[in-house]
Amino acid sequence: MSFELILPFLRPIEPLLLDETISEIMGNPDTSWWYERDGIVTQERSISFDAGRLRTGLEVIANQLGKKLDEDNPVMHAQLPDGNRIAAVIPPVVRPAPALTIRKFTSRRFTAGDLIDRGTLPAYLSALLEDCVRSGKTLMISGGTATGKTTLLNALANAIPEYERIVVIEDTAELSITKPNILQVECQSNTFKAAITFDDLLKSALRWRPDRIILGEVRGAEARTLLDSLNTGHSGSLATIHANSAEKALRRFANLVMRSHSQALFSDIEAEIAEAVDFLVHIERQPGRRSIREVLRVCGYERSAQQFRFEQIYNSDSNPHVA
Repeated sequence: MSFELILPFLRPIEPLLLDETISEIMGNPDTSWWYERDGIVTQERSISFDAGRLRTGLEVIANQLGKKLDEDNPVMHAQLPDGNRIAAVIPPVVRPAPALTIRKFTSRRFTAGDLIDRGTLPAYLSALLEDCVRSGKTLMISGGTATGKTTLLNALANAIPEYERIVVIEDTAELSITKPNILQVECQSNTFKAAITFDDLLKSALRWRPDRIILGEVRGAEARTLLDSLNTGHSGSLATIHANSAEKALRRFANLVMRSHSQALFSDIEAEIAEAVDFLVHIERQPGRRSIREVLRVCGYERSAQQFRFEQIYNSDSNPHVA
């Protein structure tokens, strides 16, 4: 993992930047520094970073990335050339010193076997989910921030047959799927005069002859387009969504669809979703690891009760099977 671009301006946190076991680095306005490793956040008390020097360094980094970071533009989000993400905020939005968060993406591609070894995914469940993907079932992976949704999606996508064409759409390129016939595209918000959104790319993807569509995250207007595509011949797709449980993921999906299709009945939208989505996989972050919390099979929708019908395939609390 290379941080050559920013390292000269962030020397005091160089050990954290170069440690490949660290996934997140956080600098707070009180000048404390924290890092996350294996799902555990720890304070690094040995770091001393002068606030003025940090602000100057962040301004230079922003300039090199084609961004602005000053009193008129006090918030910066950017992707580094190696795929890592940097988010900075400076006074007057925060006081008394700048705040910085760096999310690191390892170049390692985790397989389902790796997730089994790390305790994220029980072996029998891995086989079941890979078979679902292989046979063309549509899966949604839900969870909170930094729970491992993208890592799990990446691992499961390896089960897609080699002869199928895959279109991947992301806000920031994180997925690394190694298949022979793949088109990977990324949204553009600041690079071009006209922003290229998730929805723009998803609509274009339908003309790119996909067998599978993989959406990095469902979060806006693209939800309506995605639902239409799933119900018009593009089953077998994969997507992630932020939610607190598998069941709530479907409700959130429906709410996102309604935002751009408010004239529809909520029950009609949920019924469409029940036809489109086959399985929900919910993943959570726990101290020391990330693990699958539950897996639900979507069995239909009861219009009279306005409720989804589910079959629980797995729940980590009951854990009836041996991993």
